[in-house]
Amino acid sequence: MKKGYVQVYTGNGKGKTTASLGLSIRAAGAGFKVYIVQFLKKGDYSEIKALDRFNELITVEQYGMGKFVKGKPSPEDIEAGKKGYARLREVLTKGEHDLVVAEEANVAVMCHLFSEQALLDLMDMKPEHVELVITGRGATPAVVERADLVTEMTEIKHYYKAGVQARVGIEK
Repeated sequence: MKKGYVQVYTGNGKGKTTASLGLSIRAAGAGFKVYIVQFLKKGDYSEIKALDRFNELITVEQYGMGKFVKGKPSPEDIEAGKKGYARLREVLTKGEHDLVVAEEANVAVMCHLFSEQALLDLMDMKPEHVELVITGRGATPAVVERADLVTEMTEIKHYYKAGVQARVGIEK
């Protein structure tokens, strides 16, 4: 790619991670090198198993404690977030990947794992040829303003409210 852009997938609706992973698979299909950092996530989700099959083109690293952060994050959550942020900066600085996905980076900002300014700095330091995707509900107005493309997923109706639990292969 000659020119990469900054995309933000946000909102309370389902589909932010799914959209970023679909884009990652499309990019790998075109021979692009992809790096995905997952903030706040840890575990052997179905998408991780699937992406392992693209191991020469797609790298996924998780920087979470494997539980939802509600309220104040633990010191371990903060440390994991800082490590993930440092690694993401390193990957962007090297410029060896065509697509870089910062999964749940907006939520990491909301949880104070790193600052809004730190996320804006990543957007500014992105090499010209790299496509950067930032996901997670709660994108700040400054992040939305700085991005080139913003998609807001809006929940209209969700079966969770009827008691349906997350299903392997569909939500996890």
